[in-house]
Amino acid sequence: MDLVTALARARGTEPPGPDAPAGRPVPDWPGPGRALPPAPRPGPLDLDGLLRLSLAAADPTGRLRPTPSAGALHPVDATLVVGDDCSLPPGRYGYDPLCHRVHHLSPAPPAAAPGATVELTVTPRRTTSHYGHRAWPLLLLDTGHAAAALHLAALALGCRPTALRLDGATDRPQASLHVPPPAAGAAPPDPETATASDLLARRSAEPPLTGTPQAADLYDLLALAHAAGNGHLSWCAAVGGPAPALVEAAPDGTLRRLAAQDARPALAAWAAGQAWIARAGAVLLAHGCPSDADARRIRRDHLHAGYAVGRAQTAAVRRGLAARAVGSWQRADLGAALGGAPERNWIVHGLALGTGSAGRPEKGNS
Repeated sequence: MDLVTALARARGTEPPGPDAPAGRPVPDWPGPGRALPPAPRPGPLDLDGLLRLSLAAADPTGRLRPTPSAGALHPVDATLVVGDDCSLPPGRYGYDPLCHRVHHLSPAPPAAAPGATVELTVTPRRTTSHYGHRAWPLLLLDTGHAAAALHLAALALGCRPTALRLDGATDRPQASLHVPPPAAGAAPPDPETATASDLLARRSAEPPLTGTPQAADLYDLLALAHAAGNGHLSWCAAVGGPAPALVEAAPDGTLRRLAAQDARPALAAWAAGQAWIARAGAVLLAHGCPSDADARRIRRDHLHAGYAVGRAQTAAVRRGLAARAVGSWQRADLGAALGGAPERNWIVHGLALGTGSAGRPEKGNS
């Protein structure tokens, strides 16, 4: 099935079939695994730290990781193209996040830049095992989240990540990111930069997420998501509280009202019937990707949505908010609901927010 048809089917009301085996949680990389040594001195890129803060599993099942994933199924696989000035010798490596080891695949390309380029691909079976025909949007969103986790990990290590590719031009790899050695790309001070402990402790909050965030926090998170999404999608937020509304970030630094009614009950119905969303304090929404989008645009919009929500989720948690990504949407034609042309402005991704959560973080959906 082509991606255009797959997305149209995923947006419909057809329920997924019964669960199937998910298969191997990591690729069958050749040869023995190799431990990732820490950087021996200041200067080289610390691949051990980069991957531990972004993709490494913290439990034997592989479900608990710093990177969110639909159903904690983690379909994203990483290949490293390592150049000079790294804690590993130059080469091409496959990464095993369960063992936190790498497998040498081939020599490095002659043009490999200093540092490392992380290429992200997916194994669809892991996600289709539970979500069936609804999996393809989730696979792309998960890839965007993995790219965001790598970006944030690089900043935490003092590196300035470059060459982020989320353009949707290819489906293998679907995304990539280059991280230079710290001396070659020192990250500037940034109030949104998460620390290593922030990244290792990040988990999706368990529903329900109660309490409406302050307007200033919502504005900043909408602005961050829009910038991280590179302008490919539009962003708004459904807020609760005494004056529920649908709002967007205005150029004057305030929240501009798009609709006065409470959108959260409709969002709960559209988000695979997750009733708790109707009581969430707020829900950030990425919307766009019309029905006539081609495969490249579908990939681009979903990759950017996952990346932007990944960045916004970490920023929200640093602000003391509870946050949980919401990736599965059916019949979520936001544009038509607001009186616009149908099938032009679909919800692509969401981030539920609250000032508190009724329970501890849910380990099954990290």
